[in-house]
Amino acid sequence: MRGRFIVIGLTGSIAMGKSTAGHLLKMLGVPVFDADAAVHHLMKPGGEICKLIEERFPGVTNRQGVDRQKLGNIVFSDPNALKDLEYIIHPRTRSLREMFLLKAAFQRRPIVALDIPLLFESNSEQMCDVSLVVSAPKFLQKQRAMARPGMNEKRFKGILERQMPDAEKRRRADHVVYSGLGKRETLRGLVKVLKVLKRSRRRHV
Repeated sequence: MRGRFIVIGLTGSIAMGKSTAGHLLKMLGVPVFDADAAVHHLMKPGGEICKLIEERFPGVTNRQGVDRQKLGNIVFSDPNALKDLEYIIHPRTRSLREMFLLKAAFQRRPIVALDIPLLFESNSEQMCDVSLVVSAPKFLQKQRAMARPGMNEKRFKGILERQMPDAEKRRRADHVVYSGLGKRETLRGLVKVLKVLKRSRRRHV
């Protein structure tokens, strides 16, 4: 346990329902640090990393900040470009995450969650107390993903290649919540996990 609170590492492959699970956790009173949202905030006009990204990837910024679709088209097909982008983004995201955890400690929150898409791939589970994987059937995953703006077969395949297979994530996870049957079932699964964690915390406090 990280001090007074339990840190959940929330993850799941693309279009598995991780973001929905994060919103539901917030509804249940659990503060959630969303790594993707933090990056999106940094990429807004005047954001800290806009200038650095434009210098490395000319033409991907505009009045609205970083055009994530243009940037994605570049980095998902070029491993070296992706590494350069991560070098720009990761230190600043870490700083925001540490601020989030510090605030949670001051507020004496019993449980917090870190929404990290590549939790296992980046070995970020080491900074969490438990890992929670959100999963859904493959056909539903693809259906959800292909409905996203700018998504196509090539890009979807490229994203999957960067991510650990869902079966392996489920094998490594401390808890698995399934999202294939709708929000109500996802919520029910999250409630069960939180009950287990709260009992565990009471035994260790």
